[in-house]
Amino acid sequence: MGEGADDPTGVVVHLDALLEERGMTLAELSRQVGVTVVNLSVLKNGRAKAIRFSTLARLCAVLRCQPGDLLGYRPAPNPTDSPSAD
Repeated sequence: MGEGADDPTGVVVHLDALLEERGMTLAELSRQVGVTVVNLSVLKNGRAKAIRFSTLARLCAVLRCQPGDLLGYRPAPNPTDSPSAD
């Protein structure tokens, strides 16, 4: 669920990809950012309901990225947008 497919907000977290690109573990990120592994795991798996800007800023500093590299938005398909069968 790291890509947030089931998240009704449409917000997706790309933490897995950023960690892989940087050859970094969640535990290492936790130590550098000062956030527990459990809380980072909740974020990574798309279960977080919110993130503090201060935490987002520390994540971006450690991962050398922009907030948009870490977070994305995919709106759920709107059933009324599907083509009509008339």
